[in-house]
Amino acid sequence: MAGEFDRKVVVVSGGSRGIGRGIATAFAREGAQCVLASSSADNLAAAARVVAKDGLEPLTVAADLRELKGCEQVLARVKESFGRCDILVNNAGSTRTGKFLELPDEAFTDGFALKYFAAVRLSRLFWPLLKVAQGHVVSIVGGAARSPEPDFLVGSSVNAAVANFCKGLSKLGIRDGVNVNVIHPGNTATERQEERLAQRAAATGKSAEELRAAQLAKMGIRRVGQVEDVAALALFLCSERARHVQGTAIAVDGGATVGYY
Repeated sequence: MAGEFDRKVVVVSGGSRGIGRGIATAFAREGAQCVLASSSADNLAAAARVVAKDGLEPLTVAADLRELKGCEQVLARVKESFGRCDILVNNAGSTRTGKFLELPDEAFTDGFALKYFAAVRLSRLFWPLLKVAQGHVVSIVGGAARSPEPDFLVGSSVNAAVANFCKGLSKLGIRDGVNVNVIHPGNTATERQEERLAQRAAATGKSAEELRAAQLAKMGIRRVGQVEDVAALALFLCSERARHVQGTAIAVDGGATVGYY
């Protein structure tokens, strides 16, 4: 893929930490101009320093992606700065873990507001630019979309909705020349994963270390996934060699997904 992403504009929502930051770093290493969008200006500044070590300094946009206004702010900055968008990575969104009967109503509404509606709004807003560029949309969703558990019903519900939306959007992508695909990361070493383990620890009374070991044993996998595992697939899906990969969802979970799809 040498030179394929030179100066291409890659917008990454939730790009200030974890998988989003890792994907931006991978694209920057390949010569892309990245745009990182997130709610925390401090986290974005720290992420920009990391990404800039491997390539062009990214543009950062601090915005509340739970709201349409925040998504519109990202689009406006991208249009003003570059006038184009080649790749959109929908990665924003963190959902609550906990016992279903103890979860407040806001846990569900907040989960959908950021992860689902941000993906929908950003995809709609950036679609005209992506159509012109014959570009790509990759949404980072999660294996819970396929394998729901009772202590992660917010995440599994939101993930399933995002994946379903992307499948439908891919049909429009066929017509307009925009590739739309989903990546389902499994157990991946990120700040968010540590936060979820802490939430589950509080809910179950077990330590984070016990829960991590139990997860690996239950899944039967060799190791916890790394951000680089997901970033490598994102690069491939946004390359021309993957142009015939359309409307699919690929798990990066070491084989933990139950079933064959």
